[in-house]
Amino acid sequence: MTDDRDNHEPPGPFPVHNGDSPFPPLGLEMETPADPPSDWMETANAHDLPTRDNALVALGRFAFPPAPPLDDEGVAARERRWTSWTILTATVFLLVFNAVSPLNWSRQQPAGWVPDTVRQLSEVWVDQLAVFGVDQPRQGTRELWQAAREARFVGQEAAAPAT
Repeated sequence: MTDDRDNHEPPGPFPVHNGDSPFPPLGLEMETPADPPSDWMETANAHDLPTRDNALVALGRFAFPPAPPLDDEGVAARERRWTSWTILTATVFLLVFNAVSPLNWSRQQPAGWVPDTVRQLSEVWVDQLAVFGVDQPRQGTRELWQAAREARFVGQEAAAPAT
């Protein structure tokens, strides 16, 4: 701030140094110095040089020639294999890490032969997997979810007990 209270003019823009510009004037170009003479051949091109394949690549091409392209039936068979492996992998993953789902489903069904059989098989399967500790990530996630569900703000009444 200044001590001059009578001067009410707004401050000017930032100060600018109006010196000589380092750039050439528009429309004029400076000449660039020519390259010194050299022994470089103007017609030489590095891409014209012969290239040698790696010996292992050549041996692999000889030992394992590329297969002919697949026809429509071959493409369909490859896609069926890929789909089958994907479904199998997902099924095994769910049977191992989500083994309690069939057990919970069977408990929610009315009494009958199918739900009882599924419940008995699921109980054995869950007990066998518990030996290896496979149920611990699911159980830990469930405990975190229940703790978050039961959390309350300060002064808020306690949650109803879970059934």
